[in-house]
Amino acid sequence: MKIEYIIDQVKKTVKKYDETDPIRLADAMKIIVNYKPMGTDEGCIKGFFIIAKRMKHITINSDLPEELQKVILAHEIGHAVLHKEEAQVAAFHELMLFDGVNHKEYEANIFASELLLSNEDVMNAINEDQFFFDAARQLCVPPEMLDFKFRIMKKQGFKVESPIIANGDFLKHAERMSANYHES
Repeated sequence: MKIEYIIDQVKKTVKKYDETDPIRLADAMKIIVNYKPMGTDEGCIKGFFIIAKRMKHITINSDLPEELQKVILAHEIGHAVLHKEEAQVAAFHELMLFDGVNHKEYEANIFASELLLSNEDVMNAINEDQFFFDAARQLCVPPEMLDFKFRIMKKQGFKVESPIIANGDFLKHAERMSANYHES
């Protein structure tokens, strides 16, 4: 899938449901969202999306910081929009989530970054002379998610440079990210 197609799917979804907040969007899409404790160690499941009996379900690890749960929910909504056929066969979950080799995970990352981060909000954060990592913190996303948004913005002609190149598996490291969210 091309980035432009994913961006178009985000726009269509937001327009159809008139919502950008992942929690309210999931509700509007009639996706059942459950929060279950699944630990914070590196191997823990962060979230997954399945379709069972024609009902869409997303489960999010409630042990993770709320900001991170929102990012994971946006990613899983990306699967609900982009990969619903595959979800009827097997769940998308954090064990393979954000795996740099898996194109579907990369696509869901692009979807989540486009849903969570408007070009205007990103540019406002960057134009406040903030460092990249401070801007990510202000925008309540992991720096890797901001890197994904920068990739989209570069395709759109923005002159933005990320100091990192996010691997697709960045959310596998929940314990490190949990510590970052509790700083401030």
